[in-house]
Order: sequence, then structure tokens, then C-alpha cells
Amino acid sequence: MPQEIATRELLVSEMAENLIGSEIIKLGGEINERIRRGEKIFNYTIGDFDPKVFPIPAELTDEIIQAMHEGHTNYPTANGIIELRKEVSSFIKNFFSLSYNTDEILITSGARPAIYATYITLLDAGDKVIFPVPSWNNNHYTHLSHAQSIMIETSAENNFMPTADDIRPHVKEATLISLCSPLNPTGTVFSEETLTEICDLVLEENNRRSPDEKPLYLMYDQIYSTLTFGDTKHVNPVSLRPEMRNYTIFVDGLSKAFAATGVRVGWTFGPQSIIDKMKAILSHVGAWAPKAEQVASARYLSQQHNINRYLSHFKNEIDYRLENFYKGFMQLKAKGYAVDAIAPQAAIYLTVSFDLDGKKTADGKILRNTADATAYILEEAKMGIVPFYAFGSSPDSKWYRLSVGTCTREEIDEVISNLDKALSKLS
Repeated sequence: MPQEIATRELLVSEMAENLIGSEIIKLGGEINERIRRGEKIFNYTIGDFDPKVFPIPAELTDEIIQAMHEGHTNYPTANGIIELRKEVSSFIKNFFSLSYNTDEILITSGARPAIYATYITLLDAGDKVIFPVPSWNNNHYTHLSHAQSIMIETSAENNFMPTADDIRPHVKEATLISLCSPLNPTGTVFSEETLTEICDLVLEENNRRSPDEKPLYLMYDQIYSTLTFGDTKHVNPVSLRPEMRNYTIFVDGLSKAFAATGVRVGWTFGPQSIIDKMKAILSHVGAWAPKAEQVASARYLSQQHNINRYLSHFKNEIDYRLENFYKGFMQLKAKGYAVDAIAPQAAIYLTVSFDLDGKKTADGKILRNTADATAYILEEAKMGIVPFYAFGSSPDSKWYRLSVGTCTREEIDEVISNLDKALSKLS
């Protein structure tokens, strides 16, 4: 018989050993596996798009194919090709009235490398990061950078957006505030008043610090900024307080504005000295967007008429889904079910609530917590959504993210009907 090879536990870094995988991807993957086995489930867990429902702009597709045919398959420059950085500069100017030159812009493979580079560039081991919960992945990026989290639990009363009063007690010990608006997972936004107060808090703290101290920085993730609905307006720190330019690193890109999550073209912009350091780090990681996609994106971003036409249609379709799900939840609430929702403002998410603790199922099982409620909704209503505890909130939070990026118009009524039947079985 062959001799058995002795096995031993292989030790890795403390960071890797204690890194938690994405709870959202895990849940979405489990549901997709059930769908592949033939089960009909409406999977609203992942912040992504079904290309059959929401294709990228046809002109962008054509430009990617053309760039491939032209042979743009070699390495791009480390900070992104100049043509794309010029077009991003124009895009920033047109949409946000912000003036950033090409040396203040860094092209990345989607928004994630930009966020990672921001954390790694600004934070030393043990530095503290302030961020609200629920929010997307700040806890993981803090772990990756060996920093310490200061998590601010937000509430439905403030649409889950942090206030200056929430942040104020922690600014003296922090190096970075990480904010996102429109917010993933809630689809809610900062008001001009609230963000202005936070900016003033940052400026006040930096005026207090001595020149040899690291400043208090603000990372502002606005990847959903073009997807606002109704009277909702996107605001940003530098437009509200120009002095914030010295301390703000923006994160943005094509991924959400053009349903182009797989195209992997993102960008970050801010003080050139910071952007240069981020470029150096990412040049070693190789986290640049593919060159053909960069060439194509530069050409597409110059087509203002096509951009406006695409966004008009795209936003109408997203808004329709969010509004009709919201109306459906309000109808369920009016029937006396323990559900709720926050009126949609932006992004591709609806914030919904199921307060089912203590409810008894038809077979006599007691729903004791949010995990039980989540499983019940999946099994009985065939709807997959993500509880806010996957975004850092308290385990007993009753709130969820419902993502409409894979949703067709026609299925909304069926989902609400499924929920009605499932909730009616509880006592």
C-alpha cells in the first residue's frame, strides 16, 4: 500500500487567518446553486445586474470590440491611459462641477482596488477608521489594512445615514472617515445639511492637528451618484466645502452608472500627492483596468448624447422597480403585516424590514431571530435578500437590502403575492 502522506495544519498570516469572506457573496452563491438545480427563486441579494435585463450601453460594447480588434491587449500605463483620464476629468466636471486634472485621477479595475488603495495608503497598523453600519465592506478593508474599526450604528430615523453628532465623539482618535452616498446597502443619500456638518467637523479637526500629525481624511464612495430618483440630489464634500479638497479621496467608476460591473473600469481622484502613492501601490498589485476597456471607456465617455440617453432609460427602469416594490411593501404593511420599507432615493437598493421574531409558522416552528426570518422568506416566498447584519449592523436588526439589478418588471407582482401568502401563514 502506498505510504500515507502526513498532513499538518499550514499556518498563515494572522490577517488571512481571521479574514471573513463576503457574507453577501456566500448567500447569493447558495441561492444561485439552488436556482441552477431548477428551483424558482427571486435572487435579490447581489448588488449586480443581469445583462439580459440591464445590458451595458450598446456603444460601449461596440467600442470594447473595436479596441480588441485594434490590438489594445498590452499593459496600460500604471495610472490609466491619458485619453481615459482626460474623459474622466470631463465627466467629473459635467456631472459634479468638480475640476480635477489628469494627474489627480487614477484608473483602477473597478472601485474595489481604489478603496483598498485608499485604506493601504492612508492607514498604518492600529490607525482608526470611522464608518457607519450598515455599509459595504468597510469592516473587511479595515481588517486588510491592519487598522481598527470605529463602527457607528445608524438608524432608520436618519435613513441609516450617519450624522456629524454620531461622528464627533471619535474624530480626535481617527485617521479616516469612510462614507458612501448613495449608500450601499440602503439606497439612501446624504442631505446637503448633514454632509456640510460632517465636512465642517473634519475641517475643524484638521485645523486642530499640528502639521506633523497625519490629517483626518475622508474617503467618499459615490459609485452610485448618477442613479438618483425623484427630487433626490447627490451632494459631495468638495462642492459643499472647497477646503475639503485637501482631505477627500473620491471613489467612482462605470460599474453602477452603466450596469458595467464586469467591465472593471473604475477611478479615484483626490490630492495628487495621495493619488501618486496609490498609483505606486496598485502598480505592484497590477490592479489596473484592462487596456481595451480603458480605450473603449474613453471613447464612450466622450459621447455625451449617448450617455444621457442611456442614463435616462436606465434610471427610469431602476426607479420603476424600486417604486413598485416600495408600493407593494406599503400594501403589505397596510394589511397589518410586520413589514416596512424606506421610500427609494437612489442606487439599485430598497431598504425593507421584516419584524417576525416570535411568529409561528404553519408547522409550529417559532421564528426566533433575523436568521430564522431570512430563511423563512427564502423558503416560503422564494425571495432572497440580505440582512443588514451582513453589512455590520447588529445581529438583531430587522432591516434588509433588496437589490433590483436582476429584477424584471413582470416579476414584481408575483414576488409581492408570494410575500403576502408567506406572511399570511404566520401566527
